Amino acid sequence: MPYPPAKPYDEGFLKVSDLHSLYYMQCGNPHGKPVIFLHGGPGGSIADTDTQYFNPAVYRVVLFSQRGAGKSEPTAELRDNTTWDSVADIEKLRTKLGIDRWLVFGGSWGSTLSLAYAQRHAERCVALVLRGIFLLRRSELLWFYQEGASHIWPEAWDKYLAPIPADERHDLIAAFYKRLTDPDETVSLAAARAWSTWEESTNRLYQDPVGVAKADNDAKWARAFARIECHYFINEGFFPRDGYLIEEEQIAKIRHLPCVVVQGRYDCVCPARSAYDLKKAWGDGLELEMVDDAGHSAREPGIMKRLTEAADRFGAQLQW
Repeated sequence: MPYPPAKPYDEGFLKVSDLHSLYYMQCGNPHGKPVIFLHGGPGGSIADTDTQYFNPAVYRVVLFSQRGAGKSEPTAELRDNTTWDSVADIEKLRTKLGIDRWLVFGGSWGSTLSLAYAQRHAERCVALVLRGIFLLRRSELLWFYQEGASHIWPEAWDKYLAPIPADERHDLIAAFYKRLTDPDETVSLAAARAWSTWEESTNRLYQDPVGVAKADNDAKWARAFARIECHYFINEGFFPRDGYLIEEEQIAKIRHLPCVVVQGRYDCVCPARSAYDLKKAWGDGLELEMVDDAGHSAREPGIMKRLTEAADRFGAQLQW
């Protein structure tokens, strides 16, 4: 079962460019096996509850807020903020902390970033534990932000549509991007709240009222989350081609690594199709665990249990 949330024994900021400084923290055993936790979004954040998958006696848990997210500065900044900037940032943090190799752990957008990082730096990865696979393909973006999930959560969809005039709804990502980057804070915040509430309304099998209200209660989080997500999505994840992460040339770079994928069967944010496609591309070396009573959130009991079990198993079986 999950472990208690761990407080950091070390925290600070790492300056990764002339513009960006990233907040990071370390929890658990300073002499333990290193694991890097990659949060979702992009534009999400980290908390001490993100350490609950890891035995604090076994693991040295490293977490950081990606560019523009969480406590990192400047908040909600879109300049110099791409997938490949984040991949480079992970390496800068690894080097700063004197870590040779680590377990890579990420869900949702964190799974996207985990795959991109591992494909660039496989020699620094011991294994991967992934959840809610997001390959950032056009079909996935259309499913969630244009038409698809809208048929399952129609009440939440109407609220998502509210800031967008009818004549702009043929391309909702572009319409939101226009408003999220509007210099009028009233316009941008209304769009940010609608965008963020849509995801919080759909990310569990059973809605969490606290999550649904989060964007209304935390304007800073909503603005960063929505702006950065939309920035990445309108730029197609900054990948050279659609489906890039599961091309054979890319998968061949990481196929030798142990990998567990935990996927909610009824995930409306990142549907199971993507986890299945990753499994087919990877082959028998990837363990795909479907959780039949779960949606997207890592906090749902079945998903949390499987993620914790995977971390426990790798911590016991692998040496690094």
